Amino acid sequence: MNHVDQAYLSCRDLMMAHSKTFYKAFSLLPPRQKKAVWAVYAFCRYADDLVDEAGKYPETLDMFEEKLEGFLQGKAQEGFIWTALADVFSQFDMDPQPFRDMIIGQRMDVVGTSYSTLEAVEEYAYYVAGSVGLMLLPLIAPDTKHLLQEDAVKLGNAMQLTNILRDVGEDYERNRMYLPHSLLKEHHVDVHMLSLSHVPTEGFKQVWEIIAQRAETLYDEALSTITLYPMYSRTPIKGAAYMYRAILTKIRKNKYQVFTERHYVTVEEKQHILSQL
Repeated sequence: MNHVDQAYLSCRDLMMAHSKTFYKAFSLLPPRQKKAVWAVYAFCRYADDLVDEAGKYPETLDMFEEKLEGFLQGKAQEGFIWTALADVFSQFDMDPQPFRDMIIGQRMDVVGTSYSTLEAVEEYAYYVAGSVGLMLLPLIAPDTKHLLQEDAVKLGNAMQLTNILRDVGEDYERNRMYLPHSLLKEHHVDVHMLSLSHVPTEGFKQVWEIIAQRAETLYDEALSTITLYPMYSRTPIKGAAYMYRAILTKIRKNKYQVFTERHYVTVEEKQHILSQL
C-alpha cells in the first residue's frame, strides 16, 4: 500500500470515528468519490477540533491557515490529511474558497461570537457547514456543480441548525450559545435557568421549533434539485439528509430534552432510512 492510499484510510478512520451518519451515507458513493469525501471530511474535522485548542493557544488556528494557504499554492504539507487532500485536488476541479471559509467559521467559535437573529446564525452556519457542501460539489456533482451551489449550502446549513438544536446543553456548558438572542427574549427564555433545571419550558420549545422548522424548510429546498446530481450521488445525499433530519424527530419524541441527553439515530434506524430510498 502506498502512502497516498494509507493517507486516505487514515481519513476514513477519522470519519468512521466521528461521524457514523456521514460515513454510512457516503459509503454508497463510487470508490474514487468516496475516498475524496473522506479527505474533505478529515480536513473539516481537524479544523473543528482545533477550535478548543485555539481557545488556549490562538496561534494554532493561524498556523493551520498558513498551512492551508501554502497547500493551495502548491507547497507540500506534512500529514495524512494534506497528502490525501493533495490527491483530491489533483483529480477534481476543487474550489479553494470554501476551505478558507471554513477557517473563518472556526475563528467565529474561538472568539465566542453570539448571534442576535436567526439570519445571523445561518450566516455562521454557512461558514462551518454550508461551506462543506461547496467543498463536496466537485466530487459528487462535477458536471452540474454550478447549478447546485445554493442548495448545497442550504443542506449544510440545515445540518448545522440540527447540530445546534441537538447540542444546546452541551454548547452552553462550553460557554457557547447559538440560539438567537432575539428569539430567546421574545419567548422569555433564560437558558442559564434551563441549564440548571434541565426542564424545557414552553418558551424554549417554541424557540426550538422555530429553528427546527427553518431547518426542515432548508432540507426540503436542498433536495428539490436532487435530480441535478448524477445517479451515483443521489442516494448518498438523500441518505445523509434524511438521517440527519431524523435527529429532530427524535428530540421531539423525547420532549425537547437537550440538556441532559445527546440524541442520535441508531444503526437500525439509519438502515431503515436507507432502505426506503
